Amino acid sequence: MSSNGKKLVQRVEFIKAACRGKSVLHLGCTNWPYTREAIERGMLLHFELQSIATELYGFDFDQIGIDELSAAGVHHLHRADLEHLDDVPLDRKFDIVVAGEMIEHLNNPGLFLRGIQRFMSDKSLLLITTVNAYCGIRFLLYGLRGKQGKAEPVHPDHVAYYSYSTLKLLIERHGLQVEEFLFYDMGSEHRPHNRWYVNAANDLCVKIAPQWADGVIAVCKNSADGRSDKHGY
Repeated sequence: MSSNGKKLVQRVEFIKAACRGKSVLHLGCTNWPYTREAIERGMLLHFELQSIATELYGFDFDQIGIDELSAAGVHHLHRADLEHLDDVPLDRKFDIVVAGEMIEHLNNPGLFLRGIQRFMSDKSLLLITTVNAYCGIRFLLYGLRGKQGKAEPVHPDHVAYYSYSTLKLLIERHGLQVEEFLFYDMGSEHRPHNRWYVNAANDLCVKIAPQWADGVIAVCKNSADGRSDKHGY
């Protein structure tokens, strides 16, 4: 793991660098319900990975998004419930598994963390990215919005926030280990669409403390003994 646990990176660039020249399994590949918008803006990560990975497969539960990618010429797509990965009719391992911005959507993340290991060898890396529980700009926006705390700046489908400690513990409870932990800054692809003061406030936050950044990244491997503790999912 990184010695200070505070390295700040750009999320998409970090993922692309890890996937270059590798066989990759991309989870949540359609970015539904924003598939069409992401395609039109040139911001769909799956397209970028397609150009740099030696082999690319995609899992997503949303059939409409899968159909849109298929119509755009994308292959090796599987409809998959990430909490029931044993049901996926695919038997192979990947160098890199990308789980970008999806663990915060899951009702039972432990089922996912256990299930994904069937697609990982001892040398595979699982890249988990998620929003940061201690993101400074979200604290600021939440405080300023008022409305008795009901106007939270959160995706309507998110059910959890994770921090360094909570994400690391969850991962280790389910037979994986964290090789490196990083923080990711607000994406450069999002900045042109933000108001100037949102970008400025974000930059001030990460200048003071990288752990107030937009999100977190855990780079994981199968643990040496493959054990989980006694806690349930």
